[in-house]
Amino acid sequence: MLTVKEHNDQAAAAYAWPGGQHWIEALGDGRHVLIRPLTENDREREVVFVKRLSPESRHMRFLTQVNEPGAAMLDQLMDIDNHDRMAYIALVHENGSLIEIGISRYAATGEDECECAITVADDWQHLGLGTLLMEHLIKAARTNGFTSMYSLDASSNNLMRQLASALGFKTHSDPDDLHQVIHHLDL
Repeated sequence: MLTVKEHNDQAAAAYAWPGGQHWIEALGDGRHVLIRPLTENDREREVVFVKRLSPESRHMRFLTQVNEPGAAMLDQLMDIDNHDRMAYIALVHENGSLIEIGISRYAATGEDECECAITVADDWQHLGLGTLLMEHLIKAARTNGFTSMYSLDASSNNLMRQLASALGFKTHSDPDDLHQVIHHLDL
């Protein structure tokens, strides 16, 4: 197994991103990840990422049972315009390839409001990746003129509840579905 330093040294060249905006961020264990906007070239990575999630993580992300995204769902996930629909992908260098380990996204639901979602691969949770992805997403939403952001989540999703609280979201029960909560953030 590689040491953190060896991992970071090997990853440095793979993380070079000529496509514009990107960040190389350190996680809580010292490993570095590349965070950048999602592009159409990430389509297959997104499929592999969803397939690698545990059934529980897939359920928490989609609020239904999904084994892998179908063509229509994948088209929707990849429909990014970098203003009304934005997504940031987290990648790590693994065995010579860049592997998706997390994604945050928002979509406009009104003139100044957007719904957000975040998913972090099971093996990469509790390292601060969710916070990093959401901080970039929140900044982009503010830059793009949104004044509020919300997320609909399963009431049993304690990890999301903790993340939302740490980021300043206010949480309340969904009046239309007692199995869901709504996290809301004024931007």
